[in-house]
Amino acid sequence: MNLEEIQNEWDKDSKIDRTELGEESIKIPALHSKYYQMYSRERLQQARLVETLKLLRKDKWDYYSGNLDKDELEEKGWYPFQMKVLKSDIPMYIDSDQEIVESNLKVAYSKEKVDFLEAIIRTLNLRSYQINNAINWEKFKVGA
Repeated sequence: MNLEEIQNEWDKDSKIDRTELGEESIKIPALHSKYYQMYSRERLQQARLVETLKLLRKDKWDYYSGNLDKDELEEKGWYPFQMKVLKSDIPMYIDSDQEIVESNLKVAYSKEKVDFLEAIIRTLNLRSYQINNAINWEKFKVGA
């Protein structure tokens, strides 16, 4: 699921029907389950992306330091790097490498989804208090 789909789903689910507060209260566990499942999947996906990035960074270190042989380069679809790079300059080359940049962006996007789902779950944990406050407000309005 992409971030926009999660946001649209939450936009629908976040609304509380003030005329059916009891029903809304009963929905909380189902909503919690729904979003916690999404959260778990996204956290696992984020962990995979982070580990893939670590492996790519190690491969790029070997690439820019000239430690990959012809077969390894062909396997990865990379061309031999023609420059000699100082060991202290390798991080700069790695950080500006297009594959690393794209991988970093994927990790950042995944982190945004996980953070958004965490916020939804925190909101759902407080939803029973919100419903209770709404019930108390309705009681107050009718003089109970």
